[in-house]
Amino acid sequence: MIPKLHRLSSIKELEQAQAFIVKAGFFNHIPIMTKLIAFSSLSPSGSLPRAYALFQETSMDDSFICNTMIRAYSNSVFPVKALLIYNRMQRMDVDSDHFTYNFVLKACATAIKCTEMDDQCFGHDIISRKGAEIHARILKLGFDQDHHVQNSLLLVYSGRGLVGFARLIFNEMTVRTAVSWNIMMSAYNRVHDYKSADVLLESMPQTNAVSWNTLLARYIRLNNLVAARKVFEEMPERDVVSWNSIIAGYVKVKDYKGALELFHSMKQWNIRATEVTFISILGACAELGALETGKKIHESLKEKHYKIEGYLGNAIVDMYAKCGELALALEVFNEMEMKPVSCWNAMIMGLAVHGYCEKALEMFDSMKAEDGDHKPNRVTFIALLIACSHKGLVAEGRHFFSLMVTKYKIMPDLKHYGCMIDLLSRWGFLEEAYVLIKTCPFSSCSVLWRTLLGGCRVHRRVELGEESFRRLAELEPGKDGDYVLLSNIYAEEERWDDVERLRKEMISYGVCKKAGSSHV
Repeated sequence: MIPKLHRLSSIKELEQAQAFIVKAGFFNHIPIMTKLIAFSSLSPSGSLPRAYALFQETSMDDSFICNTMIRAYSNSVFPVKALLIYNRMQRMDVDSDHFTYNFVLKACATAIKCTEMDDQCFGHDIISRKGAEIHARILKLGFDQDHHVQNSLLLVYSGRGLVGFARLIFNEMTVRTAVSWNIMMSAYNRVHDYKSADVLLESMPQTNAVSWNTLLARYIRLNNLVAARKVFEEMPERDVVSWNSIIAGYVKVKDYKGALELFHSMKQWNIRATEVTFISILGACAELGALETGKKIHESLKEKHYKIEGYLGNAIVDMYAKCGELALALEVFNEMEMKPVSCWNAMIMGLAVHGYCEKALEMFDSMKAEDGDHKPNRVTFIALLIACSHKGLVAEGRHFFSLMVTKYKIMPDLKHYGCMIDLLSRWGFLEEAYVLIKTCPFSSCSVLWRTLLGGCRVHRRVELGEESFRRLAELEPGKDGDYVLLSNIYAEEERWDDVERLRKEMISYGVCKKAGSSHV
């Protein structure tokens, strides 16, 4: 039976094997379960949710199986689940080895990066403390001399910005691989200590493509695309990571056409694109509205039997949603087994922006109904407030604005206040919008006052419009658009003397009205 399990190549074959195993009464046979879980969790054709379901059918006290699951989750969009499995191992006193700690530390490093991306400071602190706790246990058990574990410790401390701790580990390493040197250089680059990073680069026994990629990543982090392109062109050898980095750099600075040109050059050089490549390029397609290119990439991925999950699935959903193909976005979304919060956000935002506001709120309800992997973040509430603003759901908007603070401990930033002011101003709650601007931490932001002025124009509120205009004049030099808005308010009320006064004021201050134009 076990040799047959070695030859599994699809989920369908796994299901058939599982049915036979259950029928034959081998479901509690550890070697067989190990093979099933390993295929489900680690194979490109596997399914991590299915692997976890199989894992839960076991006693969950086998060290090898636990390590397999931790390894799988450490490379997934839900690295925190690897930490939960590790915690259970400790509670159940399951034996842990150097493989356990190598995998769980990588999960810590990935989770730290994920919490930074989602701006979850509280989660970031908890995971950081978990990394320190795991390090203490490693020292106690004597695994601190394993160079794989040491490299993973470097990843954790560099991710936390604790370069001093990372350097102590680096200095104590008896075996320093190219990976060790590059992690340490990246750690210095992360905290902008470029001098120390350069010293390390010069001290390396032998530089390779990875070393050059580290230097390339530095300039991309700094948005210095000229320097990044120079390094890229001068590299003695380029690997797929080099191409991925420079393409991601172009996407980061919003040069989406440049990213697509590089992608085509990459194919001409016969460099095989990876999942990371496609994620960047699909992001460029989403921003450019290059639907046909995005569709071709999606079709190519299906032909090559890529697993459309995690961040790749999210990139496809986001591309279709931003291009207005909501049916295709929803189709991909529903087929995904593992959806990170960014995927839910892409779907909610797509529905909101294209006017399907009730469906956006229903999607949020579905997100909450899922297990604890889908905790909403800042972007989720921006999408919800946009949905409420487009549909005039003022009460619901107030509810979400309060919910993000009271339940999810997310303090509103300028974008949230901007959405809320837009909602209130657009639908006539101008006094409430005025009070909110005056009492929020961003009362000196001209965008908020300009939004209120626009609302006063729609609802013909002269006094509040004048107050908004005065506030704008205090914050920045007068803009033609602000004068036009107030002038239109006066014109609606047939206050022609005030209209004329504003025109003279524009001439006096040298404010020129821009000529209208069309993109059609």
